[in-house]
This record gives sequence, C-alpha cells and structure tokens, in this order.
Amino acid sequence: MRRLAALILSLVALAWSVGAAADVRMSFHSFNGSVLFGRFPHTFIVLEGTLDETGQPIEENYGFTAKTVSTRLLNEPVEHAVEVEDEKYIQETNRHFTVTLTDAQYWQVRSEVTKWRDAPGKYYDLDKRNCIHFVGAMARIAGLRVDYPKDMLRRPKKWLNHITVLNPQLGAEAID
Repeated sequence: MRRLAALILSLVALAWSVGAAADVRMSFHSFNGSVLFGRFPHTFIVLEGTLDETGQPIEENYGFTAKTVSTRLLNEPVEHAVEVEDEKYIQETNRHFTVTLTDAQYWQVRSEVTKWRDAPGKYYDLDKRNCIHFVGAMARIAGLRVDYPKDMLRRPKKWLNHITVLNPQLGAEAID
C-alpha cells in the first residue's frame, strides 16, 4: 500500500512539474532604426513557449506598421499591416523585458493582434496608432502599466525604457 501511495504521489508530482513548466513568454523588442537609412525605429512583441492546456508550442512575433512607407504617413492615417519579423531581424533588436502569460492572456493577445490586423480603412497613424500603441495594447493584456508620452511616440526604445520604469515589478533595466 505504501508503494502504491508513493507511486501515485510521484506521478502527481511529475504531472504537476510538467504542467508548471508550460507557459508562454511575451518579450518586448525595439529596433533603433534610422529615419534616413534602412528601417525606421520600431517595436514589436515575440511570443515563445508552450500552452498549458494543449502543450502546443508557440513561436510567433507581431508588429504593427504602415503597409507602405511614404511621406503621406507624416501627415495622415495610412493603410496598415501586422507583420511577422524574420529571426535574423529579431536577433538585431533590443529585448527590453519578458513577461509570462496565462493561456487566456495568450489568446487575448492573439485576438487583439487580429483586431489590429483586420481593422478597416487607413488605421496606421504615426502619432495616434503606431507600433508603440500596438505593443502598449499587448502590454496592458499582460497587466502592465502603460502610457504614451507625446515626446516618445516616435521613439520605441525610449518608450519601452519608460514602460520598464513604470513597471518596477519586471526587474528590468533601461537599455542605453
């Protein structure tokens, strides 16, 4: 009887440890960029891990951007896109901090990504609805404090450093 009880306790402990190891992590990235050369400054999220309920592996990333870069985006809303970045590009970015999501939060993030992607019309606005606002919406789902100081709306790295300060529970440091 003792052996049976020990075996059952061992199986329960194993099942608990496997379940506890499953999680999805959401990392917040910025790219310094250059307005004059190459890509513009940018921020996006990376999702990695495993869903608790199904064990499904997750390896995704999403960023919000203008569909076409032109001078029009400086003065008016333009068509938008949600883009997925190549792994090579991700390696060249700044990872500011990472949070762990529940399965429910993961699905909320995915739903929010879909809303931004499928919004009708010209939805990208450099000062009112850009990559920073998109990443901020995802941060709120994770329970982070978010705001959008006007002087940071075109400076993703500075903005994510600001979010780091607003959320000391992250234990993250600003990136130079």
